Amino acid sequence: MSTDTVRTAQPASGQGGSARDGAALRMTWLVARREIRLRAKTRVFVITTVIMLIAVALAVALPAILSGKSKPTRVGIVGGDTTTLSSIVTEAGRLSGGQAIAVTEPSQAAAEAALRSGDLGAVLVDGKEIIVKQVPLGGPSGAVASLAQLAGLSHLIQTVPGAASAVAQGVSLPVRGLQAPSTSLSSRLTGLFTVIVVWILISVYGSQIALGIGEEKSSRVIEVLLSTVRPTQLLIGKVLGIGLLALGQAVAMVLVFIIAGFASGSNLVHGATLGVVIAGGVFIVLGYAFYCTAFAAAGSLVSRQSDVNSTIMPVQLPLILAYALSYTVIYANGASKFYHVLGFLPPTAPIAMPVLYAAGDVPLWQVAVSAVICAAGVVWMARIAVRIYANSILKTGPRISFRQAIRESRNA
Repeated sequence: MSTDTVRTAQPASGQGGSARDGAALRMTWLVARREIRLRAKTRVFVITTVIMLIAVALAVALPAILSGKSKPTRVGIVGGDTTTLSSIVTEAGRLSGGQAIAVTEPSQAAAEAALRSGDLGAVLVDGKEIIVKQVPLGGPSGAVASLAQLAGLSHLIQTVPGAASAVAQGVSLPVRGLQAPSTSLSSRLTGLFTVIVVWILISVYGSQIALGIGEEKSSRVIEVLLSTVRPTQLLIGKVLGIGLLALGQAVAMVLVFIIAGFASGSNLVHGATLGVVIAGGVFIVLGYAFYCTAFAAAGSLVSRQSDVNSTIMPVQLPLILAYALSYTVIYANGASKFYHVLGFLPPTAPIAMPVLYAAGDVPLWQVAVSAVICAAGVVWMARIAVRIYANSILKTGPRISFRQAIRESRNA
Protein backbone atom coordinates (compact mmCIF):
# COMPACT_ATOMS: atom_id res chain seq x y z
CA MET A 1 0.00 0.00 0.00
CA SER A 2 2.77 2.37 0.82
CA THR A 3 4.44 1.59 -2.48
CA ASP A 4 1.27 2.41 -4.36
CA THR A 5 0.93 5.67 -2.45
CA VAL A 6 4.45 6.75 -3.39
CA ARG A 7 3.83 5.94 -7.01
CA THR A 8 0.67 8.00 -7.03
CA ALA A 9 2.20 11.02 -5.33
CA GLN A 10 5.36 11.29 -7.48
CA PRO A 11 4.97 12.64 -11.01
CA ALA A 12 6.81 11.06 -13.86
CA SER A 13 10.38 12.26 -14.21
CA GLY A 14 9.70 13.69 -17.64
CA GLN A 15 6.68 15.65 -16.38
CA GLY A 16 8.64 16.91 -13.38
CA GLY A 17 11.48 18.07 -15.61
CA SER A 18 9.06 19.84 -17.95
CA ALA A 19 7.37 21.56 -15.01
CA ARG A 20 10.71 22.76 -13.64
CA ASP A 21 11.78 24.03 -17.06
CA GLY A 22 8.49 25.84 -17.48
CA ALA A 23 8.78 27.45 -14.06
CA ALA A 24 12.36 28.54 -14.81
CA LEU A 25 11.31 30.11 -18.11
CA ARG A 26 8.42 31.94 -16.46
CA MET A 27 10.70 33.30 -13.74
CA THR A 28 13.25 34.42 -16.33
CA TRP A 29 10.54 36.17 -18.30
CA LEU A 30 9.27 37.90 -15.14
CA VAL A 31 12.75 39.33 -14.59
CA ALA A 32 12.90 40.44 -18.24
CA ARG A 33 9.49 42.13 -17.99
CA ARG A 34 10.60 43.93 -14.84
CA GLU A 35 13.64 45.35 -16.65
CA ILE A 36 11.54 46.42 -19.65
CA ARG A 37 8.96 48.20 -17.48
CA LEU A 38 11.55 49.94 -15.34
CA ARG A 39 13.60 51.30 -18.23
CA ALA A 40 11.06 51.85 -21.01
CA LYS A 41 9.13 54.39 -18.92
CA THR A 42 12.14 56.54 -18.10
CA ARG A 43 12.41 59.96 -19.72
CA VAL A 44 15.99 59.26 -20.77
CA PHE A 45 14.98 56.20 -22.80
CA VAL A 46 12.12 57.99 -24.57
CA ILE A 47 14.15 61.10 -25.41
CA THR A 48 17.15 59.06 -26.56
CA THR A 49 14.97 56.91 -28.83
CA VAL A 50 13.28 59.93 -30.44
CA ILE A 51 16.61 61.69 -31.03
CA MET A 52 18.16 58.58 -32.60
CA LEU A 53 15.20 58.06 -34.95
CA ILE A 54 15.25 61.70 -36.06
CA ALA A 55 19.01 61.50 -36.62
CA VAL A 56 18.61 58.38 -38.78
CA ALA A 57 15.84 59.95 -40.86
CA LEU A 58 17.86 63.10 -41.47
CA ALA A 59 21.04 61.17 -42.27
CA VAL A 60 19.21 59.19 -44.97
CA ALA A 61 16.90 61.82 -46.42
CA LEU A 62 19.02 64.99 -46.39
CA PRO A 63 21.67 63.83 -48.91
CA ALA A 64 18.95 62.75 -51.34
CA ILE A 65 17.03 66.00 -50.90
CA LEU A 66 20.10 68.19 -51.21
CA SER A 67 21.32 66.26 -54.27
CA GLY A 68 18.47 67.85 -56.20
CA LYS A 69 20.22 71.19 -55.65
CA SER A 70 23.61 69.90 -56.72
CA LYS A 71 25.56 71.00 -59.78
CA PRO A 72 24.28 69.81 -63.18
CA THR A 73 25.90 66.76 -64.77
CA ARG A 74 28.25 67.74 -67.61
CA VAL A 75 28.11 65.20 -70.45
CA GLY A 76 30.73 65.27 -73.18
CA ILE A 77 29.61 64.49 -76.74
CA VAL A 78 32.04 62.95 -79.21
CA GLY A 79 30.88 62.38 -82.82
CA GLY A 80 27.36 61.81 -84.06
CA ASP A 81 24.63 64.39 -84.59
CA THR A 82 25.55 66.98 -81.97
CA THR A 83 22.17 68.72 -82.01
CA THR A 84 20.17 65.52 -81.54
CA LEU A 85 22.50 64.12 -78.89
CA SER A 86 22.50 67.43 -76.98
CA SER A 87 18.70 67.37 -76.79
CA ILE A 88 18.84 63.77 -75.54
CA VAL A 89 21.31 64.78 -72.81
CA THR A 90 19.07 67.66 -71.71
CA GLU A 91 16.00 65.41 -71.61
CA ALA A 92 17.90 62.77 -69.62
CA GLY A 93 18.74 65.36 -66.98
CA ARG A 94 15.10 66.41 -66.75
CA LEU A 95 13.85 62.83 -66.39
CA SER A 96 16.34 62.14 -63.60
CA GLY A 97 15.02 65.08 -61.60
CA GLY A 98 18.19 67.12 -62.08
CA GLN A 99 19.98 68.90 -64.88
CA ALA A 100 22.43 67.73 -67.55
CA ILE A 101 24.53 69.95 -69.83
CA ALA A 102 25.93 68.77 -73.17
CA VAL A 103 29.55 69.72 -73.89
CA THR A 104 31.04 69.06 -77.34
CA GLU A 105 34.50 67.47 -77.17
CA PRO A 106 37.02 67.41 -80.07
CA SER A 107 38.08 63.78 -79.53
CA GLN A 108 37.49 60.76 -77.32
CA ALA A 109 40.95 61.13 -75.78
CA ALA A 110 40.22 64.72 -74.74
CA ALA A 111 36.84 63.68 -73.36
CA GLU A 112 38.37 60.86 -71.30
CA ALA A 113 40.98 63.26 -69.91
CA ALA A 114 38.20 65.62 -68.82
CA LEU A 115 36.39 62.65 -67.33
CA ARG A 116 39.41 61.65 -65.23
CA SER A 117 39.91 65.22 -64.01
CA GLY A 118 36.28 65.49 -62.93
CA ASP A 119 35.33 68.18 -65.43
CA LEU A 120 32.84 65.78 -67.06
CA GLY A 121 30.46 63.34 -65.43
CA ALA A 122 29.99 61.15 -68.52
CA VAL A 123 30.89 60.95 -72.21
CA LEU A 124 28.53 59.93 -75.03
CA VAL A 125 30.57 58.48 -77.93
CA ASP A 126 28.93 58.48 -81.40
CA GLY A 127 25.56 57.95 -79.72
CA LYS A 128 26.53 54.28 -79.23
CA GLU A 129 28.40 54.11 -75.92
CA ILE A 130 28.59 55.96 -72.61
CA ILE A 131 31.87 56.25 -70.70
CA VAL A 132 32.09 57.21 -67.02
CA LYS A 133 35.02 57.43 -64.65
CA GLN A 134 33.82 54.47 -62.59
CA VAL A 135 30.64 52.40 -62.78
CA PRO A 136 29.07 51.84 -59.33
CA LEU A 137 28.44 48.23 -58.27
CA GLY A 138 24.71 48.88 -58.42
CA GLY A 139 24.96 50.22 -61.98
CA PRO A 140 24.61 53.78 -63.29
CA SER A 141 22.03 56.06 -61.70
CA GLY A 142 20.59 59.55 -62.08
CA ALA A 143 21.22 61.43 -65.31
CA VAL A 144 23.66 58.79 -66.59
CA ALA A 145 21.05 56.02 -66.30
CA SER A 146 18.42 58.16 -68.07
CA LEU A 147 20.92 59.07 -70.77
CA ALA A 148 21.76 55.39 -71.37
CA GLN A 149 18.08 54.59 -71.89
CA LEU A 150 17.21 57.56 -74.11
CA ALA A 151 20.36 57.38 -76.24
CA GLY A 152 20.02 53.61 -76.55
CA LEU A 153 16.46 53.93 -77.78
CA SER A 154 17.41 56.68 -80.24
CA HIS A 155 20.30 54.64 -81.63
CA LEU A 156 18.12 51.54 -82.00
CA ILE A 157 15.33 53.38 -83.81
CA GLN A 158 17.83 54.94 -86.24
CA THR A 159 19.67 51.71 -87.06
CA VAL A 160 17.01 48.98 -86.87
CA PRO A 161 13.79 49.26 -88.93
CA GLY A 162 10.64 48.86 -86.85
CA ALA A 163 12.58 49.05 -83.59
CA ALA A 164 10.10 51.47 -82.01
CA SER A 165 8.26 48.41 -80.67
CA ALA A 166 11.30 47.68 -78.49
CA VAL A 167 10.53 50.64 -76.23
CA ALA A 168 8.82 48.43 -73.68
CA GLN A 169 11.90 46.21 -73.44
CA GLY A 170 13.98 48.85 -71.67
CA VAL A 171 16.70 49.35 -74.30
CA SER A 172 19.80 51.16 -73.03
CA LEU A 173 23.36 51.85 -74.16
CA PRO A 174 26.29 50.05 -72.56
CA VAL A 175 28.06 52.07 -69.84
CA ARG A 176 31.83 51.58 -69.56
CA GLY A 177 34.04 52.80 -66.75
CA LEU A 178 37.62 54.03 -67.14
CA GLN A 179 38.41 52.49 -63.75
CA ALA A 180 37.43 49.15 -62.26
CA PRO A 181 34.17 49.18 -60.25
CA SER A 182 34.49 49.55 -56.51
CA THR A 183 32.10 49.56 -53.61
CA SER A 184 29.96 52.67 -53.79
CA LEU A 185 30.34 55.45 -51.29
CA SER A 186 26.74 54.92 -50.18
CA SER A 187 27.53 51.33 -49.15
CA ARG A 188 30.57 52.46 -47.19
CA LEU A 189 28.64 55.21 -45.44
CA THR A 190 25.85 52.75 -44.65
CA GLY A 191 28.46 50.41 -43.18
CA LEU A 192 29.80 53.26 -41.06
CA PHE A 193 26.28 54.07 -39.90
CA THR A 194 25.71 50.42 -38.98
CA VAL A 195 28.96 50.26 -37.02
CA ILE A 196 28.09 53.40 -35.07
CA VAL A 197 24.70 51.89 -34.16
CA VAL A 198 26.36 48.64 -33.02
CA TRP A 199 28.86 50.60 -30.94
CA ILE A 200 26.21 52.79 -29.30
CA LEU A 201 23.78 49.97 -28.49
CA ILE A 202 26.40 47.65 -27.03
CA SER A 203 28.17 50.40 -25.07
CA VAL A 204 25.04 52.06 -23.71
CA TYR A 205 23.03 48.98 -22.84
CA GLY A 206 26.04 46.98 -21.70
CA SER A 207 26.95 49.76 -19.28
CA GLN A 208 23.34 49.88 -18.06
CA ILE A 209 23.42 46.17 -17.29
CA ALA A 210 26.71 46.40 -15.41
CA LEU A 211 25.65 49.52 -13.49
CA GLY A 212 22.28 47.99 -12.62
CA ILE A 213 23.89 44.85 -11.25
CA GLY A 214 26.46 46.91 -9.35
CA GLU A 215 23.68 49.04 -7.84
CA GLU A 216 21.67 46.00 -6.75
CA LYS A 217 24.74 44.42 -5.21
CA SER A 218 25.88 47.53 -3.33
CA SER A 219 22.36 48.18 -1.96
CA ARG A 220 21.93 44.50 -0.99
CA VAL A 221 18.78 44.29 -3.12
CA ILE A 222 20.37 41.31 -4.84
CA GLU A 223 20.02 39.25 -1.67
CA VAL A 224 16.26 39.74 -1.72
CA LEU A 225 16.03 38.90 -5.42
CA LEU A 226 18.10 35.74 -5.08
CA SER A 227 15.82 34.50 -2.32
CA THR A 228 13.19 33.81 -4.99
CA VAL A 229 15.16 33.74 -8.26
CA ARG A 230 18.15 31.63 -9.24
CA PRO A 231 21.29 33.52 -10.37
CA THR A 232 21.05 32.08 -13.89
CA GLN A 233 17.43 33.19 -14.25
CA LEU A 234 18.25 36.67 -12.93
CA LEU A 235 21.21 37.11 -15.28
CA ILE A 236 19.43 35.85 -18.39
CA GLY A 237 16.30 37.83 -17.53
CA LYS A 238 18.24 41.08 -17.19
CA VAL A 239 20.14 40.57 -20.44
CA LEU A 240 16.96 39.52 -22.25
CA GLY A 241 14.84 42.40 -20.97
CA ILE A 242 17.33 45.14 -21.74
CA GLY A 243 18.22 43.34 -24.97
CA LEU A 244 14.61 43.49 -26.16
CA LEU A 245 14.64 47.24 -25.58
CA ALA A 246 17.87 47.54 -27.56
CA LEU A 247 16.46 45.33 -30.31
CA GLY A 248 13.32 47.45 -30.43
CA GLN A 249 15.42 50.57 -30.92
CA ALA A 250 17.50 48.88 -33.61
CA VAL A 251 14.41 47.64 -35.50
CA ALA A 252 12.85 51.10 -35.28
CA MET A 253 16.02 52.68 -36.69
CA VAL A 254 16.14 50.20 -39.58
CA LEU A 255 12.47 50.84 -40.40
CA VAL A 256 13.01 54.61 -40.32
CA PHE A 257 16.12 54.10 -42.48
CA ILE A 258 14.13 52.19 -45.12
CA ILE A 259 11.01 54.40 -45.04
CA ALA A 260 12.96 57.67 -45.14
CA GLY A 261 15.17 56.27 -47.90
CA PHE A 262 12.30 55.27 -50.17
CA ALA A 263 10.35 58.46 -49.42
CA SER A 264 13.30 60.68 -50.34
CA GLY A 265 14.53 58.54 -53.24
CA SER A 266 17.86 57.89 -51.53
CA ASN A 267 20.30 55.44 -53.11
CA LEU A 268 21.05 54.07 -49.62
CA VAL A 269 18.06 51.71 -49.72
CA HIS A 270 18.93 50.12 -53.05
CA GLY A 271 21.28 47.30 -54.00
CA ALA A 272 24.19 46.37 -51.76
CA THR A 273 23.48 49.04 -49.14
CA LEU A 274 20.29 47.35 -47.96
CA GLY A 275 22.26 44.11 -47.58
CA VAL A 276 24.76 45.96 -45.40
CA VAL A 277 21.94 47.09 -43.11
CA ILE A 278 20.55 43.54 -42.83
CA ALA A 279 24.00 42.09 -42.11
CA GLY A 280 24.55 44.81 -39.53
CA GLY A 281 21.27 43.89 -37.84
CA VAL A 282 22.43 40.29 -37.44
CA PHE A 283 25.70 41.38 -35.85
CA ILE A 284 23.90 43.84 -33.56
CA VAL A 285 22.03 40.90 -32.02
CA LEU A 286 25.12 38.69 -31.82
CA GLY A 287 27.32 41.48 -30.48
CA TYR A 288 24.79 42.45 -27.84
CA ALA A 289 24.37 38.85 -26.66
CA PHE A 290 28.14 38.38 -26.44
CA TYR A 291 29.07 41.62 -24.72
CA CYS A 292 26.11 42.15 -22.42
CA THR A 293 26.56 38.78 -20.74
CA ALA A 294 30.21 39.74 -20.27
CA PHE A 295 29.16 43.15 -18.87
CA ALA A 296 26.80 41.42 -16.45
CA ALA A 297 29.60 39.18 -15.18
CA ALA A 298 31.85 42.24 -14.79
CA GLY A 299 29.17 44.06 -12.80
CA SER A 300 28.99 41.19 -10.32
CA LEU A 301 32.69 41.57 -9.44
CA VAL A 302 32.34 44.92 -7.64
CA SER A 303 30.77 45.85 -4.31
CA ARG A 304 30.58 49.58 -5.04
CA GLN A 305 28.79 51.07 -8.03
CA SER A 306 31.61 53.59 -8.50
CA ASP A 307 33.95 50.73 -9.46
CA VAL A 308 31.79 49.49 -12.34
CA ASN A 309 33.22 51.71 -15.10
CA SER A 310 36.83 50.75 -14.39
CA THR A 311 35.84 47.07 -14.24
CA ILE A 312 34.07 46.97 -17.60
CA MET A 313 36.85 48.84 -19.43
CA PRO A 314 38.92 45.67 -20.15
CA VAL A 315 35.77 44.04 -21.55
CA GLN A 316 35.32 46.93 -24.00
CA LEU A 317 38.91 47.00 -25.30
CA PRO A 318 38.38 44.57 -28.26
CA LEU A 319 35.28 46.53 -29.27
CA ILE A 320 37.16 49.84 -29.04
CA LEU A 321 40.00 48.44 -31.17
CA ALA A 322 37.66 47.24 -33.92
CA TYR A 323 35.71 50.50 -33.87
CA ALA A 324 38.82 52.70 -34.07
CA LEU A 325 40.23 50.72 -37.01
CA SER A 326 36.90 50.64 -38.86
CA TYR A 327 37.43 54.19 -40.15
CA THR A 328 40.65 53.15 -41.88
CA VAL A 329 38.69 50.47 -43.77
CA ILE A 330 35.78 52.74 -44.71
CA TYR A 331 38.02 55.40 -46.24
CA ALA A 332 40.77 53.13 -47.64
CA ASN A 333 41.01 51.07 -50.83
CA GLY A 334 41.33 47.79 -48.95
CA ALA A 335 41.40 46.29 -45.47
CA SER A 336 44.53 44.86 -43.89
CA LYS A 337 44.96 41.16 -43.13
CA PHE A 338 44.83 42.01 -39.44
CA TYR A 339 41.37 43.55 -39.81
CA HIS A 340 40.23 40.52 -41.80
CA VAL A 341 41.22 38.36 -38.82
CA LEU A 342 39.24 40.65 -36.50
CA GLY A 343 36.19 39.98 -38.66
CA PHE A 344 36.16 36.33 -37.57
CA LEU A 345 36.82 36.77 -33.82
CA PRO A 346 33.64 36.94 -31.68
CA PRO A 347 34.82 39.95 -29.57
CA THR A 348 35.57 42.09 -32.65
CA ALA A 349 33.39 40.63 -35.44
CA PRO A 350 30.23 42.63 -34.52
CA ILE A 351 32.12 45.76 -35.58
CA ALA A 352 34.68 44.45 -38.07
CA MET A 353 32.55 42.20 -40.29
CA PRO A 354 29.83 44.76 -41.20
CA VAL A 355 32.62 47.18 -42.15
CA LEU A 356 34.41 44.60 -44.29
CA TYR A 357 31.17 43.67 -46.04
CA ALA A 358 30.25 47.31 -46.65
CA ALA A 359 33.69 48.00 -48.13
CA GLY A 360 33.37 45.00 -50.47
CA ASP A 361 36.38 43.23 -48.94
CA VAL A 362 34.55 39.98 -48.08
CA PRO A 363 31.90 37.91 -49.92
CA LEU A 364 28.57 37.02 -48.37
CA TRP A 365 29.62 33.47 -47.45
CA GLN A 366 32.39 34.81 -45.21
CA VAL A 367 29.83 37.00 -43.46
CA ALA A 368 27.77 33.87 -42.80
CA VAL A 369 30.81 31.98 -41.46
CA SER A 370 31.64 34.89 -39.16
CA ALA A 371 28.05 34.95 -37.87
CA VAL A 372 28.19 31.22 -37.06
CA ILE A 373 31.49 31.69 -35.20
CA CYS A 374 29.98 34.61 -33.29
CA ALA A 375 26.96 32.51 -32.32
CA ALA A 376 29.29 29.84 -30.93
CA GLY A 377 31.18 32.58 -29.09
CA VAL A 378 27.92 33.82 -27.56
CA VAL A 379 27.20 30.36 -26.14
CA TRP A 380 30.75 30.10 -24.76
CA MET A 381 30.62 33.57 -23.19
CA ALA A 382 27.17 32.94 -21.69
CA ARG A 383 28.38 29.79 -19.94
CA ILE A 384 31.40 31.58 -18.46
CA ALA A 385 29.39 34.67 -17.49
CA VAL A 386 26.71 32.65 -15.71
CA ARG A 387 29.32 30.82 -13.62
CA ILE A 388 31.16 34.02 -12.71
CA TYR A 389 27.91 35.81 -11.88
CA ALA A 390 26.56 33.00 -9.71
CA ASN A 391 29.86 32.69 -7.83
CA SER A 392 30.54 36.42 -7.32
CA ILE A 393 27.21 38.21 -7.00
CA LEU A 394 26.87 37.72 -3.21
CA LYS A 395 30.51 38.40 -2.37
CA THR A 396 31.38 41.68 -0.69
CA GLY A 397 34.64 43.47 -0.04
CA PRO A 398 37.32 44.56 -2.50
CA ARG A 399 36.84 44.22 -6.24
CA ILE A 400 37.44 40.73 -7.62
CA SER A 401 39.82 40.46 -10.59
CA PHE A 402 38.75 38.65 -13.75
CA ARG A 403 41.50 36.07 -13.32
CA GLN A 404 40.40 35.31 -9.77
CA ALA A 405 36.73 35.18 -10.80
CA ILE A 406 37.43 32.72 -13.62
CA ARG A 407 39.57 30.54 -11.36
CA GLU A 408 36.98 30.47 -8.59
CA SER A 409 34.13 29.77 -11.02
CA ARG A 410 36.00 26.72 -12.30
CA ASN A 411 36.48 25.40 -8.79
CA ALA A 412 32.90 26.12 -7.73
